[in-house]
Amino acid sequence: MNGGRITSEEKSTLSQYIAIAIAVLLTAVAIYFFLLAQKEKRETTGFDPNRPVPSDAVIRGRLTPEQYSIVRQNGSETPFQNAYWNNERAGIYVDLITGEPLFTSLDKYNSDLGIPAFSKPISYDNLVEKPDNSDGMQRIEVRAKRSDAHLGYLEGDPKSPTGRRYSIYSGALRFVSKEEMEAQGYKGYLTLLEKK
Repeated sequence: MNGGRITSEEKSTLSQYIAIAIAVLLTAVAIYFFLLAQKEKRETTGFDPNRPVPSDAVIRGRLTPEQYSIVRQNGSETPFQNAYWNNERAGIYVDLITGEPLFTSLDKYNSDLGIPAFSKPISYDNLVEKPDNSDGMQRIEVRAKRSDAHLGYLEGDPKSPTGRRYSIYSGALRFVSKEEMEAQGYKGYLTLLEKK
């Protein structure tokens, strides 16, 4: 310094230090948001039985109002106007909340009701079937065991190979195509899609 004044050389050096500090700070912020996005992706794709079920506040924030109404308020959806009623692609249908595999495309069939219908689940242990006498009806409600999500109803159906029809709302499910299963952490379930 010359008599308390900053020279142009010192200004240049100071500017370089400030620019480096800003670059380091921006890089750190970018890395933080990248890691945060990866964490969110891990929490919403694939199934990890050790991952806790999200809180109701988190579920409400992740789902659309219609999805939330179905899984947490026992709502329904409009027949023939939902995501999977006529989906014919190969893959699995997973619990919208936990990602737990529930049904395969091989067990899906057209029940003419306008919502997905399955003859059986991947595992009966993943579902809870309980009597539902609401609205003056006698039926069996189907819920996901782990997340307690309302999925739909179980009824008899002579068109079903098992004589049972799981009428499950699209709004309670997420479809994972066969092509995406390995990338989304469902590689172990690919054998379920082999023709019987």
